[in-house]
Amino acid sequence: MDGDELVLSGVKRPVESANVASHLLVVGRTGDGLTQVLVPTDTEGVTVEPMGTVDLTRRFSLVRFEDVRVPASAAVGAVGGTADQIERQLQLALVMLNAESVGAMQRSFDLTVEWAFDRYTFGRPLSSYQALKHRYADMKSWLEGSHALADAATDAIEDRAPDAGELVSAAKAFIGDYGVELVQDCVQLHGGIGVTYEHDLHLFLRRVTLDRALLGTPGEHRLRVADHFENSETA
Repeated sequence: MDGDELVLSGVKRPVESANVASHLLVVGRTGDGLTQVLVPTDTEGVTVEPMGTVDLTRRFSLVRFEDVRVPASAAVGAVGGTADQIERQLQLALVMLNAESVGAMQRSFDLTVEWAFDRYTFGRPLSSYQALKHRYADMKSWLEGSHALADAATDAIEDRAPDAGELVSAAKAFIGDYGVELVQDCVQLHGGIGVTYEHDLHLFLRRVTLDRALLGTPGEHRLRVADHFENSETA
């Protein structure tokens, strides 16, 4: 704070669609608390730089704030007192991100199962080979686990359950790890066509790869789960 103004300095990456946004909802630390501020992108001191991304269908940017000044009225919620509000927003964003990743996993798996029954080698369909059946069984277990965790986290957040934060982080960690592994397996099981632009698999692989890193990596969310356990034991 500087009088009746809020001053923002720092860098944030990646910020989705910042290049076309008119306003940015910025989270910053004010003293010992967190504050949310709505900042117009044309404010002096705000610069938006494009970033490269593995997902060809989405655009991300690096946003710099160099002594950006906005009126105190730009704060969304209480100055220094929005930690609970930010946690709720994060949980909702993670639910949507998890659902998107599970959808990409499901579609990739369905395409690969269909391919296994349609593709013949040495006069037999790929689905008849025992070694491949084991790989499909592994992928199916990862997929069902991802569905279950994503659904449980969604229900907990909708009900505002005390363990909602723990569940959504557990889902993000599991889906982040096994989502990429599942789609990579799908690419390999398709053989040469799986690594071409002519097949849709690369779109799903790009999506789950990027989603894995957004809003916290699997490792970071495992730490969040550990923190929830520690806090509950302390309580």
